[in-house]
Amino acid sequence: MSSYSPTATRARPGIGLLPLIYIVVGIIVAVTHHYWAHLHTIKQVGSALLATILWPLVLLGINLHIH
Repeated sequence: MSSYSPTATRARPGIGLLPLIYIVVGIIVAVTHHYWAHLHTIKQVGSALLATILWPLVLLGINLHIH
């Protein structure tokens, strides 16, 4: 009889590579379109976060500044 020891795999919490790349590209696009400059109000921070998450819309020319 041969016995084997099962390999223990641990669940690795975190995000995958594709979502990480998406967020990094979003940050780059938002910075180049000046969404992360002069963050003094909650509206400006919200606009920066929206631009980071919805960066394809920024590339299409849609203004995501919250007024």
